[in-house]
Amino acid sequence: MQHSERQEVVGVDQGVEGDHGVEGGGRELHGRGIGMAELGLRHQLPRPAVGVVRPVHVTAVRDRDDGRLLVETSAGTWSARALINATGTWDRPFWPRNPGQETFRGRQLHTAQYPGPEAFAGQRLIVVGGGTSGVQHLLEVAEVAAETTWVTRRPPVFHTGPFGQDQGRAAVALVEERVRRGLPPQSVVSVTGLPMTEAMERARAKGVLERLPMFERITPSGVAWADGRHVDADVILWATGFRAAIDHLAPLRLREPGGGIAVEGTRAVRDPRVHLVGYGPSASTVGANRAGRAAVRDIQALRTARGWAGAVA
Repeated sequence: MQHSERQEVVGVDQGVEGDHGVEGGGRELHGRGIGMAELGLRHQLPRPAVGVVRPVHVTAVRDRDDGRLLVETSAGTWSARALINATGTWDRPFWPRNPGQETFRGRQLHTAQYPGPEAFAGQRLIVVGGGTSGVQHLLEVAEVAAETTWVTRRPPVFHTGPFGQDQGRAAVALVEERVRRGLPPQSVVSVTGLPMTEAMERARAKGVLERLPMFERITPSGVAWADGRHVDADVILWATGFRAAIDHLAPLRLREPGGGIAVEGTRAVRDPRVHLVGYGPSASTVGANRAGRAAVRDIQALRTARGWAGAVA
């Protein structure tokens, strides 16, 4: 097995080092054929200044006796003085378990598998989930489906008016506080609520955004509630979010009793050599960019404090 002592910092990232089955760094958003130009994100990526190995599956990160981290992968083993973990959430779609789920005769799929609205033309669809993805799917599919039903655990909270930097910083601060306490991270949307756009206003006027509480069980032909109500469906679309892909860090024992990894900025409280980018408040493109720069600065400071020789990146 390959073993390298050359690494000062190992970056674990989807599609780069630490790929969990995704070859390359880009992907269609939620399965839709959205071009990067549509989102204003098309640009030439800079040539990386460090070696990039892909595709690689990271199986475990362990602590060595000499103070280094041992990164075990499908392409060999690396040792490092520090690690930036940027594995995100895409590999960990969350599927809630519900009684009768295995009996449903129709199709069940998650946001991660969403193929676009055309696949549901003429079908009866139940969308489960009150986040941004659930609402986006609902609005798209309602244009072509025979019938849609929206189900959420809690009543959705919509906000109107401007959402400026002050509101954004306040929302991020709430998410930061949660991960600082070692609790599993929540999405920023769970704090901010859903912005009421013109498209959502039109959908609400048509009754598309009429929401039902979570059903009690799944039946062969649909879903049922305790009060006897039943909705027939051809498809159940689970827009129920994702969980952080951090199982490979389990040997380091970073989790707190609350179930999450306590993080100060990007640094794991239990091990200052480990930084999590894309975890908690940095789980967005803009947030991850800022967090990546912060992680590098923090590792450089750690290098100086510990007297590591040579470059760290």
